[in-house]
Amino acid sequence: MKRRVAREKSLQALYQIDIAKSEPEEAMESVLNGAPTDEYFETLVTGIAEKREQIDGMIRDNLENWTLERLANIDRNLLRIAVYEMIHCEDVPVSVAMNEAIEIAKKFGDDQSSSFVNAVLSKVKEKVGN
Repeated sequence: MKRRVAREKSLQALYQIDIAKSEPEEAMESVLNGAPTDEYFETLVTGIAEKREQIDGMIRDNLENWTLERLANIDRNLLRIAVYEMIHCEDVPVSVAMNEAIEIAKKFGDDQSSSFVNAVLSKVKEKVGN
């Protein structure tokens, strides 16, 4: 599985965790629908589930005039994926994590998703460096 696909599948799994209150393993199984799993996909979903408080705190600290709970589910979970990669995936450059999130936002989000995700992640980038 390419990393872009792993990110997209992770977005779907995180969405299920948010909406249906699924457990990470159950959400991953559902998204894969019988297809073989992928290490990076599992790393993203389980890592975000484990570090969610830290990740959500970073996102909250960089939102203006928004609360995390008010964000569209797609945007919120894309931000979680990108922030997780920016902080915890040393083999993923910060700019790559940002660009991937922006491109996926264009595919799955609404008209403003990509620019919103870019704005929030640009602020996060200033704090994490790279």
